[in-house]
Amino acid sequence: MLSANWTFFPGWFTMRDECLKSPHPNPLPEGEGARTSRVSRLQSTPNPARPMKSFTQHTGLVIPMDRSDVDTDQLIPKQFLKRIERTGFGKFLFFDWRYLADGKTENPDFELNKPEYKGATVLLARRNFGCGSSREHAPWALDDYGFRVILASGFADIFYNNCFKNGILPIRLSEEKIEELFQREAANRPFSLTVDLEKGLISDDKGLSIPFEIDAFRKNCLLNGLDDIGLTLQHEDKIVDYEKSQGIV
Repeated sequence: MLSANWTFFPGWFTMRDECLKSPHPNPLPEGEGARTSRVSRLQSTPNPARPMKSFTQHTGLVIPMDRSDVDTDQLIPKQFLKRIERTGFGKFLFFDWRYLADGKTENPDFELNKPEYKGATVLLARRNFGCGSSREHAPWALDDYGFRVILASGFADIFYNNCFKNGILPIRLSEEKIEELFQREAANRPFSLTVDLEKGLISDDKGLSIPFEIDAFRKNCLLNGLDDIGLTLQHEDKIVDYEKSQGIV
């Protein structure tokens, strides 16, 4: 059995008995302004990432990716995970498919490189999109490239959840509806769709109307642009009151 005084993977983190002496240790040095609200510190911390975008309605060009089981290692290969920022991943999206063996020359056969799909913001794919490892860098890369909507007949669960935390709307449709969209796109290029989150409706300018459902919590978060930090800050008054009652501030 592990004791309370141990080091796990040196260089990563260390837990000591000292950490257990106070339920609310103050990590800041003593002195004027040392004991400040954690909410205040959160608000004042520089964030290099863009704030999460809200989503109400979006109209955009559709790019078809007629593939199943698109995994996160293809979305953003592992060699690019060393970056510490949340931005700048768009240029590495689908890197191994997007470029030839030299890593510089664009693959002319890959969908993102075709002129007719430049500026696409709606990605149409098949089943099990986003499978593989749970890296959140995958939706970061999709968002940074410019995608706002992903349409597929199925998503890997963790990837699906991560999309909502990063302002991307993933929509599950039946395989029959996905096939219909592929056929419509092929017959009507350039093909654009309007996705209305409030109404739960996908439409085009030729009479298409496909309803979809998103659970109420995720829908509210996207409509209001709330990621985990945004949700937390909705309770700022209660957090500050609690910190004051515990002598933290």
